[in-house]
Amino acid sequence: MRWLVRFGYDGRAFAGWARQPGLRTVEDELVRGLVRLGVVPSAEAARVGVASRTDRGVSARANAFAVSTDLPSRVLLRSLNGISTEITCSAAAPIPEEFRVRGAVRRTYRYFEPLGEHHPDRWERAARLFSGTLDVRSFGRGLPAGALVLRSVESVTVTPVEGGLAVEIRAPSFVWGMVRKIIAALREYDAGRLTLARIEAALEGRVRLTLPMAEPEGLVLWEVEYAIPWTLTWNGLNRHQEARVRSQRDALWVQSEVLKALVTP
Repeated sequence: MRWLVRFGYDGRAFAGWARQPGLRTVEDELVRGLVRLGVVPSAEAARVGVASRTDRGVSARANAFAVSTDLPSRVLLRSLNGISTEITCSAAAPIPEEFRVRGAVRRTYRYFEPLGEHHPDRWERAARLFSGTLDVRSFGRGLPAGALVLRSVESVTVTPVEGGLAVEIRAPSFVWGMVRKIIAALREYDAGRLTLARIEAALEGRVRLTLPMAEPEGLVLWEVEYAIPWTLTWNGLNRHQEARVRSQRDALWVQSEVLKALVTP
């Protein structure tokens, strides 16, 4: 049977999704685990496809992959969650052979930006420009310079959270690097190095901007939505996954206390 699986991972532990010689990637970890646990007889038989190929350091709360397996549905998610403590599989649904895993209805990303010296009102003002059918040549990597490259963006919203800002971007599809360059544009406007008029002109295809890429560690693929419902859902972290989360939280607490000690007279 062919299954669509919702899964998440801490991208800081991986060199991106796609297999790369000599590097630890999400795809490599996933496929090796599928074979090791007997979910599939071989990597070729799995025919793994993924909704979004995230870059090095980018995390996912709810990416999606497709896999072919004879495993019964009652043990599917439990088995998949044995692949790695750094990968969680939270839902699944049976799909036909012709199903396109990249054909999602919508993708939602969130970027977590430390507040620092930022002005949330300026971020919100610039974010409102990113809505509608836009030329994204200034907001992607490796795009041709000639013809417009259009993408439909549903919304970019900025929400204050404890210690910073959460920027949520919703669209059916994205070009490579698009979210991180949008974040860079918001930063540039907030710092006074870019005007709203220039951003608007770029989105209309009248000018090209040269923007840096925001750091990948703050980016999370928050949701990938399909027209089909999830029929299997998980019962939460297993004991090995829980132990890893506790260990990471403990390490963060220790780091926080050490930093406090270093800045306290």
